[in-house]
Amino acid sequence: MVDGKAPVLQLMPGDEVAVALRDIQAGEVLPPFGVRAAGAIPFGHKVSLQPLAQGDVIHRLGQPIGLAIGPIVAGAHVHLHNMGFEASMAGHAIGTRLSNAPLRSPQAIPTFDGYLRADGKAGTRNYVGVLTSVNCSALVARMIADHFRDPARLMTYPGVDGVVALTHKSGCSVADGSMSMAMLRRTLAGYARHPNFAGVLLVGLGCEDNQIDQLVEEEKLVLGDSLAKLVMQETGGTRSSISRGIEMVEAMLEKASMRRRQRIPASEIMVGLQCGGSDSFSGISANPALGAAVDRLVACGGTAILAETPEIYGAENLLLERAVSNEVGERLIGLLEWWDDYTSKEPQGFDNNPSPGNKAGGLTTILEKSLGAVAKGGTTNLVEVYGYARPIDKRGLVFMDSPGFDPMSATGQVAGGANLIAFTTGRGSCFGCRPAPSIKLATNSEMFARMEEDMDINCGTILDGDNSIDEMGEVIFRQMIASASGNATKSEVLGYGDDEFAPWHVNAWL
Repeated sequence: MVDGKAPVLQLMPGDEVAVALRDIQAGEVLPPFGVRAAGAIPFGHKVSLQPLAQGDVIHRLGQPIGLAIGPIVAGAHVHLHNMGFEASMAGHAIGTRLSNAPLRSPQAIPTFDGYLRADGKAGTRNYVGVLTSVNCSALVARMIADHFRDPARLMTYPGVDGVVALTHKSGCSVADGSMSMAMLRRTLAGYARHPNFAGVLLVGLGCEDNQIDQLVEEEKLVLGDSLAKLVMQETGGTRSSISRGIEMVEAMLEKASMRRRQRIPASEIMVGLQCGGSDSFSGISANPALGAAVDRLVACGGTAILAETPEIYGAENLLLERAVSNEVGERLIGLLEWWDDYTSKEPQGFDNNPSPGNKAGGLTTILEKSLGAVAKGGTTNLVEVYGYARPIDKRGLVFMDSPGFDPMSATGQVAGGANLIAFTTGRGSCFGCRPAPSIKLATNSEMFARMEEDMDINCGTILDGDNSIDEMGEVIFRQMIASASGNATKSEVLGYGDDEFAPWHVNAWL
């Protein structure tokens, strides 16, 4: 457990740096190391515990996070001005540290109150969705959903969580056969069959590249009572389409209101793991605590989806060591090689990932950020690696390829089947991801107190010395069960989740 009164924390013996647990004043002696701060060290930033020469490798949690770009004295602030990026120094050994953690017996697996769908999947919410095939149908989709924003209209349909319009900026001038079109159709199909939707209306214009009939055929969707289409050019235009769409959604709401929550084992929870607005504490408190919750979920037979490929770079060895086969490990290496080539066109390559907010929070390089990001995956084995928005068909810890941009990454996870999102943040990201409830986890108590209206759990109590990582893992796991059972998260209360729908596009638009 962290000593909440200590001024700095060395994460592993041998690390050349420690993390400031509060603002450090110049000249202050830092027990138990006896080092005197050479200057002011901001909260969450690194301080050198020993003199370093130019070119020395700097470690955090025993892992390399960068090089000294010049001499660094003991007690110095270590950040952008004196630590530089070096390409990933992570090893690529596969399957050398497999976990033998046992699964819980069926009698010991907790349950949640969810919706069991006809295909056997479990929903944590009961929405009706309005999805668009193209940007041109976005207004109609939003107007259809807006009709049901009035609580008085939804009172007629008890047990329904609402009508959600999810729109995007693509669907036309995207070539058939391109990576972007394939991912868009895969994403829309994943949402169309998502268990948190009792019914979905697909709305198109009519002349777009992303034809609804082709989407339905390629993705093997089946039109019927719970999945219908509306084409504006065939229906008579904007007003006629809105009116007809409202009628079609009302029919879906009638059926949705007949659904009832029932006891479902926690093995049917599939959680997407996200971190955004990360700070130096993400890898110390919230992320490893979320990892402890993931270990509990996986022991119940549940599934956790780690993603954001650029944010495992430099720490990929921690996943590869737990890959269950050479094939799984090689798939992960292949994704990193693709991203290495893709980011080579950026001014700073992979190291362009840490944002200004990440850096202000004490993170210096992508190698350091990745250490914290990987911690969300806990300690269990990596059982599979998936392309973006691919349906998740294996239980346990899996990885999905995605950008580091949270809305795009979470959109892919939900398309893959995630019925819950767990999102850690150190700077204070405001985020939702309908139809999946999003649990927000704060990394430090100062930010939690400042933004409590957006945060569900304060993992800063780990830094304060009040809780261990394992204790907070239990708190998060229980919150997963409660949220899956219908307890509204802060982001749901605030109304987040519609605008965060962001399918990933790779190729240039024509």
